[in-house]
This record gives sequence, C-alpha cells and structure tokens, in this order.
Amino acid sequence: MVYVKVERSSTYFSRYQVKYKRRRQGKTDYRARLRLTSQDKNKYNTPKYRFVVRFSNKDVTCQIAYATVAGDVVVAAAYSHELPRYGLEAGLTNYAATYATGLLLARRLLQKFNLDKTYTGAEEATGEDYNVEADDEGPRPFTALLDTGLKRTSTGSKVFAALKGALDGGLDIPHGDKRFVGYDTEGKKLDPEQLKKYIMAGHNLPLTAAAAAHVLSVVQFIAAAADEWVFGSLS
Repeated sequence: MVYVKVERSSTYFSRYQVKYKRRRQGKTDYRARLRLTSQDKNKYNTPKYRFVVRFSNKDVTCQIAYATVAGDVVVAAAYSHELPRYGLEAGLTNYAATYATGLLLARRLLQKFNLDKTYTGAEEATGEDYNVEADDEGPRPFTALLDTGLKRTSTGSKVFAALKGALDGGLDIPHGDKRFVGYDTEGKKLDPEQLKKYIMAGHNLPLTAAAAAHVLSVVQFIAAAADEWVFGSLS
C-alpha cells in the first residue's frame, strides 16, 4: 500500500477554532467546570459554590468560590502554610496537613456566615463518615461541590483528605466514602481506624504516642478556635 501524505488544505485552517487559553495551557478542564458552575435559570443569580482544592510543591490551597461572568469570586480561603500558627510546624503537604486545611476553611467560612454556632461539625476526628444534619429551626447547612481540578481522583488521594476535613468542619458536600483511605472494595465498607491513622499522620512513620497526641491537639485546636478566625485576627 502506497503511503499518501495528508495535506491540510486552506479550508481546514479557515474553519479551525482555537481552544480556550487555559485549555491550551493544560490548566482547566472545561468539561468538568461547565458542570460545576452552570446554574438552573429558575434559581436566578444564586451562587453555585465550589470547594476548590489545589496542591503545589510546598502548599495546599482550599477555597470556597463561585463563578460569575467577570470571573470566579473567592468567598473564603485557607492555606497549609497557616498551620504553623496552630502548632503544626512541618509536613505541610501531607495527608494530615491537607485534612487540617480543609477543616480550617470550613470553620472559617461558617464563622463568616454566622453558622459556626449552629453547625459545629464533628466533635472528634474518628475517621467515621460524617454528614451534617440540617437544623429544622435554623438556616440550612452551607452546601458546596468538590472541585478537584486536574488532579486524579484515585482512592486515597489527598484531595479527599481536604474533603474529609471540610465535612468534619460542618460543610455539606455531596460525597461517597469509596475514595477515602481504608475503603474495602471487597467488603464494601470503610475502615474508620485506617482513615484516622492517616488523619493523624500515622502512615508516614511509626507513630509514637507523643506524636499522635500532638497532631490530635492541632486538630482539636483548629476545631475549637472558631471565634479567633476573623481574617487577619491571628498573625
């Protein structure tokens, strides 16, 4: 069979449509973004909030944002480089730090909307799947959708550590437990002890009682210090 070189004619180039800039740069999945930002028309201009989780080499970023025509608006944000002020000095990109960052954002956001007293979240990081229950006499819980960006959502990913922290902090985020650390695909159930071990950073090194107590104290401090979380109040 004779090889024939395919020539692209002028018709091809005249009809070529250039993709969006952030698609060309490989930064945005517009197919996923469309489904996370499109809002029903009968809801008028009600924001559709997203729980955005992003990772860099030295930091973890968690944000609550919603889309507008002019661009995204960030309502609240938390970063893992803030954790040293709460006592977590090192390992700011590991599983435990990601969980604490999600927890910090949840409490900070609820305090901003005066929901921190109504929805206090999980009292202790037990590893159990926690779902916030709506208050019949008060406002409904704050709802957001998980936005993972381009990161692969494989089982045990740190994205779900941030999700777990936000859930324990009192946010209502639609989710399942199949992607958390410790989920048994054969038994079809989650092992809370395994997840708790990761939250307490016990998977990195043999965890001593002192180290476990330190991580637990940081998580409890974040969960209990909501009154201090006015932006800029802690330096």
